[in-house]
Amino acid sequence: MQRKGPGLLLRDIARGEDPQLAAVLRIIRDADADVLALQGIDYDLTQEAVARLAEAAGYPEYFSLRPNTGLPTGLDMDGDGRLGGPRDAQGYGRFSGQGGMAILSRWPIDRDGVQDLSAILWRDIPDATLPEVNGAPFPSDAALAAQRLSTTGHWIVPIDAPGGRFDLMTFHASPPVFDGPEDRNGKRNHDEIRLWAQVLDGQVGVAPTGPFVIAGDANLDPVDGAGRKSAIRDLLALDMIWDVSPRGHEGTDTVDWDDPVPGNLRVDYVLPSRHWTVTGSGVLWPGPEDPLADAAATASRHKLVWVDLTLDQSPGGG
Repeated sequence: MQRKGPGLLLRDIARGEDPQLAAVLRIIRDADADVLALQGIDYDLTQEAVARLAEAAGYPEYFSLRPNTGLPTGLDMDGDGRLGGPRDAQGYGRFSGQGGMAILSRWPIDRDGVQDLSAILWRDIPDATLPEVNGAPFPSDAALAAQRLSTTGHWIVPIDAPGGRFDLMTFHASPPVFDGPEDRNGKRNHDEIRLWAQVLDGQVGVAPTGPFVIAGDANLDPVDGAGRKSAIRDLLALDMIWDVSPRGHEGTDTVDWDDPVPGNLRVDYVLPSRHWTVTGSGVLWPGPEDPLADAAATASRHKLVWVDLTLDQSPGGG
């Protein structure tokens, strides 16, 4: 749900004639989730686009913040010697807000209780893995002094579910490719994923004290494709979360990249804390004979990951 210019997503939603948006709405309705974390949706200042999407999808509550994507820096952030390109923003974007995030919910969202960690500087997190060339900061010390860690955002959003409050922790990390030998994107992806472990152990922000769910696009497969795989492996191995490994027609893979390399990968995750009992899970990746196959293919290369949960009030139970 990202477009090539500002306002175009709102235009397409308002017209109600866009086949891709129609496919997105069909997938959302079929999933019938109580809470939905969306990535790759354009942000606008008035939040009119996400408000109309929420209404069309039947969700009374929605939440979004201005993402780092497209946010100007005035600096050369990718080392190409030019200014003002999409890679010179805090996160890749042709315009401010391109490809942001949003939450849709049937239950009340506590906006006053939100932790937005998106402005944390990359160099300020513990043990930051910063890019270098020949021992010098890449692309420059000035760039790293301004560079935020979050490509899109890191939010901790309290939601008042019928069984009790929980925190939704959502993000959309940089793909660990499209860079050079300095591995800027690979290192950033690594640290964006690792930030959640640092939150949970009290090093960054305020850790949730009750149930939580990490849901988002990590852009990293634990086995295949590019990237520093220790980041996602370590997250999946945390004692305080369940990795239920949801499956669809293509196993645990969640994204369909047409090229032989990297091919299909698992990069999208829903990871509940062990306060929950998991009663079901899956990847909405239907087989070719399924009536939803065309809608899933048209909606996005990424497939919707779902997990059904009930609250077990004893931490570690389930």
